[in-house]
Formats: sequence, structure tokens, C-alpha cells
Amino acid sequence: MKFARYGERGAEKPALVDANGNLRDLSAHVGDIAGDVLTRLDTLKSIDPESLPLVDGAQRLGACVGQTGKFICIGLNYADHAAESGMEVPPEPVIFAKYTSAICGPNDPIIIPRGSEKTDWEVELGFVIGKTAKYVSEENALDHVAGFCLINDVSERAYQIERAGQWSKGKSSDNFGPTGPWLVTPDEVGDFDKLGMWLDVNGERVQDGSTATMVYRVPHLIAYLSQFFTLHPGDIISTGTPPGVGLGFKPPRYLKEGDVVELGIDKLGTQRQVCVKDD
Repeated sequence: MKFARYGERGAEKPALVDANGNLRDLSAHVGDIAGDVLTRLDTLKSIDPESLPLVDGAQRLGACVGQTGKFICIGLNYADHAAESGMEVPPEPVIFAKYTSAICGPNDPIIIPRGSEKTDWEVELGFVIGKTAKYVSEENALDHVAGFCLINDVSERAYQIERAGQWSKGKSSDNFGPTGPWLVTPDEVGDFDKLGMWLDVNGERVQDGSTATMVYRVPHLIAYLSQFFTLHPGDIISTGTPPGVGLGFKPPRYLKEGDVVELGIDKLGTQRQVCVKDD
């Protein structure tokens, strides 16, 4: 099943995506794709999509999950991306926070922060926790996944790397976390270890990779993270990016006002963002 959220920011409504890619309003059945609803998505399988109201296709899409408590990212999780960054593959997953105020819809603009000259792109596989996870094993880890989604882990490299402190301030500016368009349940995604992923800037393919080259896989990440803190329904984990980010070009290339970023992952849909300046 595929789920989405649509409407004005902060007032999104839940929707089911039908076989033709149309949104069907789920408001009569659930309040949001969030919280305890994520623990019982299977119960919505009995609903006939044709029985649900059709949503106007011009509606804005919001992030595919609401009420997120934690937005956790994994750094240097593709060996080829670590190489282009001039770094070694870490002996354990690199964890950093992307603050939830960065979350936005899949087609909302990328807002280049005031004074930024090094805003970058990163296509990433994300997944959403659907069941509380604490001290879980890799064998049981996937029982805690509500679904998978597409994420653009937008980054400001000067804030992330050149300024003192941790990475989060370079990852968390407003609209630095486009999420969606859909939350796709694991049964529909199938083999999430072999998904093609790509990103274009102004029509040029700059990232063209696969989740097959991920170092630390989804079950390991869930088990690993849950040893340190509890994962709750609605938490988002973004699993890293393949090579082709702006930082890796020689010389580096970064986003500017008017640039158009398009990205996608097999079975998880696509995103499109226009870059604007934050005045």
C-alpha cells in the first residue's frame, strides 16, 4: 500500500494512493498518517480505494508521515560516497540528527539559507518506524518498519564541515528534509536492498546509484539504534547517499537560486524542488 498526506502545511490530510496513482482521501477512517495509525496500517488493506473520495490532483503534497519525533540520519553509509568525501567507511554507523523543523513536502522549495554558498543535495532511502523499538535484534527489526520513503537530505557543507561542532546545524535548515511523496509499506517495496536511486540538477544526472552499495543495511540500523535509544512510531531514519553530491565534484558544485532538483528511488516515487533564497 502507498500512503500520502496532502493539503496546506500543518493541516495535511491522510490519503491512500490507488492503482492509478490518484490520491484517495482517508479522513473518514484515520486522522493522519501518524502516531498509532502507523502501528495498524495493515488494517486499512480492507478498504476499497474506489470507495474513497478522489483528491484534486492540484493539491500540495506534504511529508508522507506526520508527528515525527526524531529525524535520524546515517552518514557515510555508502562506500563510494565515503571515498568521494575523502573519508574512510566508519567502523560503526555515523549517527546525526536532522531537526524535525527541516521536514517538508516532496515538492516544496529548497530554501537556501541566508549567506549560504554551499547548499548540497543527497538522494536517500528513508524508512519510518511503525512500532516502538528498544533493544531489538536484526532478525526482528523489520517488524518495526511502517514503510519506506524517498528523502532529499539537503545539506549546507560550510555549516556542516567548516564550522565547529556537530553536523546537525548543516543539515537542519528550514526545508532541508523533503520527505515523500509516499509512505510505501514493506510488502509493496519488496527487496529494498536493490533499489535504483538517482538525482538530477537542472536536468543533468549527478547521482545514479543503488541501495545495493549501502554498508549498514536497514535491519542492522534498527537494531543498532535501538540499543542507544527507543525508536517510536513516526520516527524517520534516512540511510545515507550514493556518490554524486556537489561536494564530491572537482571543483565542488552547489545549489543556487533557480536551480531545479529532481530525484527518485524505484517504487518510492519522485520529488521536484526549485531552489529559492531565504531573505
